[in-house]
Amino acid sequence: MTKKIISFPKLGDYNIPLNFLFKHTTNCKIITAPKITKKTIELGSKYSPNDACLPFKYTLGNFIEALNLGANILIQAGGGCRYRYYGEVQEAILKELGYDFKLYQLSNSDKRNIREIYNLFKTLNPKLKYHTFLYYGYFTIKMIYYMDKIDEYIRSNIGFETKKNSFLVLKKKMLRSFAKCQTIHQLNKCYFFYKKCFKKLEVKKQDVLRIGIIGELYTAMEPSSTYDLEYKLAQNNIEIKRFTNLTYLIWQKAISKKKLTRLSKNYCKYNLGADGLDNVYRSIYLSKKKYDGIIHTKPFGCTPEIGAIPIIQKVCKDYNMPIIFLSFDVEDEDGAINTRLEAFYDVLRYRKEKK
Repeated sequence: MTKKIISFPKLGDYNIPLNFLFKHTTNCKIITAPKITKKTIELGSKYSPNDACLPFKYTLGNFIEALNLGANILIQAGGGCRYRYYGEVQEAILKELGYDFKLYQLSNSDKRNIREIYNLFKTLNPKLKYHTFLYYGYFTIKMIYYMDKIDEYIRSNIGFETKKNSFLVLKKKMLRSFAKCQTIHQLNKCYFFYKKCFKKLEVKKQDVLRIGIIGELYTAMEPSSTYDLEYKLAQNNIEIKRFTNLTYLIWQKAISKKKLTRLSKNYCKYNLGADGLDNVYRSIYLSKKKYDGIIHTKPFGCTPEIGAIPIIQKVCKDYNMPIIFLSFDVEDEDGAINTRLEAFYDVLRYRKEKK
């Protein structure tokens, strides 16, 4: 019988909790998708349709690399916008390339049914008990929540560290510790320990620029898709606010939908699909909180964000809020992005000094 070997696309540091989940619920071998490199992008672009958006190309490249390493089961998240169709199209492309594998999609719609996801996991591990699945599912969600809370603190402070790379070094240690946790008690203890450690790191905030990042979810969460945008901002002594993370997508988004619709009603009366409405609200929120500027990121051709952009522009005009729109594709160059960002910093600093 062929050994089941699972892999799934790279998405920031979330491979750590997802590896934990698959390890304890499927008993399959896990191949962590390699870090996204130029080779990944070239592979994905070569076999993707011309009009496919950037996340399609990056995740397809990840799949090819994982299959070449021996994976025979691929996991695709599915969900909102065209992303729900990615699994079927990518499966067809990979089959045509001659790969022998099975692909499972966690969700075919915006709504996630726990029982349906359990049945999928039971396909991978027929002996899996429902209560075991719920326990490790809860454990994984809690680990994701703790990671997102620490990341939120890091984004606010990393640009002002007095010792270079102190935040990144400590974060790597924390993630290694999280990966070793075997009980929820250990995870809780580990989180509160590192929370204290991060607050002990020395920072010196002076002439702070605050920038909010809004836009499409993949370009928000996968650093390689935006040429490490957040790291670039931190190097310029900027405090960063970013809304989209897995915690938000797993449960916060669903419970805040009515609130977003109500608070955005002066600008948007309908759901724009994916995170379009969310980003209209976020631009209002950042403006009211007196942030210095907004960066909107999206893959080239992202339909929900294209629909949201004119509305976001209207919001920013009404609130006199500077905003820059960055659209990413595989053919973009890092230097061009840097030039636009430097010009944006200059505008924000000039406005701040003038005030």
